[in-house]
Amino acid sequence: MKNVWTIIILAVLLTVPLWLTDQYYLHIVITTGIFIVGAMSLNLLLGYTGQLSLGHIAFFGIGAYASALTSLGFNIPVFWSDEFRIIVEPSHPALGILIGTALAGLCGYIVGKLSFKIRGAYFVIVTVSFAEVVRLVALNWVDLTQGPLALSNIPPAGYNLPLLGEATFWAKTPNYYLVLALALLSYVLIRRIVHSRMGRAMIALRENESLATSIGIDVTRYLVFAAVMSAALAGAAGALYAHYIRIIDPDIFLFIYTVTMVIMVVTGGKGTLAGPIVGGIIFGILPVGLRTVAGPEVQWIVYGIAMILIVFFLPRGIVPAVVDWWYRRTGKAPTHTRTQPPSQDSGDGKTGSNWNGAASEAMLTSKALSRD
Repeated sequence: MKNVWTIIILAVLLTVPLWLTDQYYLHIVITTGIFIVGAMSLNLLLGYTGQLSLGHIAFFGIGAYASALTSLGFNIPVFWSDEFRIIVEPSHPALGILIGTALAGLCGYIVGKLSFKIRGAYFVIVTVSFAEVVRLVALNWVDLTQGPLALSNIPPAGYNLPLLGEATFWAKTPNYYLVLALALLSYVLIRRIVHSRMGRAMIALRENESLATSIGIDVTRYLVFAAVMSAALAGAAGALYAHYIRIIDPDIFLFIYTVTMVIMVVTGGKGTLAGPIVGGIIFGILPVGLRTVAGPEVQWIVYGIAMILIVFFLPRGIVPAVVDWWYRRTGKAPTHTRTQPPSQDSGDGKTGSNWNGAASEAMLTSKALSRD
């Protein structure tokens, strides 16, 4: 049954440009898909390690600027001296996307290495500060980024391969398939990570870090790995965004974009593979649907009410709620319920139902890791 649904979903995704002929709506689907990739990358950090990053848009913007500058080329003075300059000739956008992805991953490694020594609100402050620093660099380093004047005329993505020839993605349809390819690749990669030994270690850290550490799980190693992969995927999404929109400015680092990704993850269901996709579709398409029937003020009111209702009635997100409903309907126990320890007498008249679910799940995960 799962294979049938997979085939149906893939068929729908692959045929979207055939039945969605309105170019404006196809544009919305493309930009929504790019931010879904960003939300999926954030979910790897927030959903599977439990670390809230409110500066995630920094990696998105780094990927966008790095790819755009590689494709456009630049000529900047060294230490503000005209005698010594750094000159980079324009390169193919494909190389720019690779460099943007790699540079974002490198920045994720640096931030993770420096900031994962702290936890909680301090980590959030570090990530927000990092995003603000990057925004100020993009705004004030006019020789490189053009500052508020923006980088324009960014070449569109494309390819130049020996057997396939050369193509440039000017139209929306090839850009849609490029974004779809990145989204599918990101999903498969994140799925492989989550179901691997590293994924089990990250979940154990999320559920009970002290218990996981007690059996020898290297906390910093796995958290930094999650930060690098999360940042690299966000950088790849930002690079595609730059080559699709073809103009970027420091506003790409605005805090609202990080909030949008967090909303997609939390409302869809953090710590689930489909959660960011469902949340991204809803909150990417909802504003467009409201635009035809309501003014801007009403749109934001409905948008906010929808978020409040989802968080209030479905605190674990849409996907976990749907999964729970399906298991109740079919009479099967959901996966997260099976990880709870059996009911037992604790000696004080209370049963094992008072166990902390998170600790028990971490214990089971840690045991699985110790057996590998």
